[in-house]
Amino acid sequence: MNKTDYKDMWVYIEHDGGKVLPVSLELCCEARKLCDAAGEKLCAVIVGELHRSEIEKVMDCGVEKLIRVSGTGYERFSVDAYTELFTRLCRKYKPSAVLVGGTIDGRDFAPRFACRLPTGCTSDATQLVYDPKTGDIEFIEPAVGGKMMAVITVPFVRPQVGTIRPGTFKYQPAGPRPCELIEERIDFPVEKIRTKVLDFLPDEEDESLNIADAEYIVCVGNGLKGADALGRYRELAALLGGKLGCTRPVFDRGVLPYKLVIGQSGVVVKPKVYIAFGVSGAVNHVTGITDSDVIVAVNRDPEAAIFGYCSYGIVGDMDEVCDAMIAQLKGRA
Repeated sequence: MNKTDYKDMWVYIEHDGGKVLPVSLELCCEARKLCDAAGEKLCAVIVGELHRSEIEKVMDCGVEKLIRVSGTGYERFSVDAYTELFTRLCRKYKPSAVLVGGTIDGRDFAPRFACRLPTGCTSDATQLVYDPKTGDIEFIEPAVGGKMMAVITVPFVRPQVGTIRPGTFKYQPAGPRPCELIEERIDFPVEKIRTKVLDFLPDEEDESLNIADAEYIVCVGNGLKGADALGRYRELAALLGGKLGCTRPVFDRGVLPYKLVIGQSGVVVKPKVYIAFGVSGAVNHVTGITDSDVIVAVNRDPEAAIFGYCSYGIVGDMDEVCDAMIAQLKGRA
């Protein structure tokens, strides 16, 4: 395989028929930087109908090519239809890379079409770096339980396929550019779709569990004594107008639900202020908070790794420090 035969980096634009998912816009912004470094064009792939105002959001990320796909079999997401579609598109246009949001659907079909091509597919990268010497993208992500950072490349085959966790990159539009529109009509036989939607019920979402966009987050780590100690941290979060989060060990202990886990195995957050109580600072957690404007760490161990990442560090008992913060905030009221 001659890698120079493959050009342009693609981003799959996932949408619900009404709005584009934020992860697709985030990926477009990051891929724009990669394309500038590689001297390639950024291409967005949209399947099905999408309102013009949403397409303009995609264009504002510096997209230079837009592939719009119509046809049968795409009314709802189907791993069968989407796998076949991207296999055919990649064989026809030969992109150098295909980036897909690490959603439930994205993680389902990306490795499948990569396998069919065949090529490699990496998952949940926290950083993308273009290597001008090799022309490869370096997919960087925590490994070995967060004890090290792995650099994964696809050096011999193309395209380079990867899924990226929502919230990993910032949505920072580079502005619209002249864009080539490519219309594709590809029908997938409906009778070959092996699943059937019988009914649909939207999530009854508990807003307190939606922490991705919170501006203030109080995070409790494995230093938490137990569920009985949570009250003060919930109170502090409420006084700040923020939300409560946790590290993976706190979830593993059954203290808080999975949706509150922050880090590589949970959600990536970008708050104005992030206060970590009893958090050790493992890499797989820290990768989820690096874009926070201010990080405050509280830990009784002065050698805790979290102090290497924080803006302000406090060595002390987490409960006592939390109580002191609450008292200060109440004193201002």
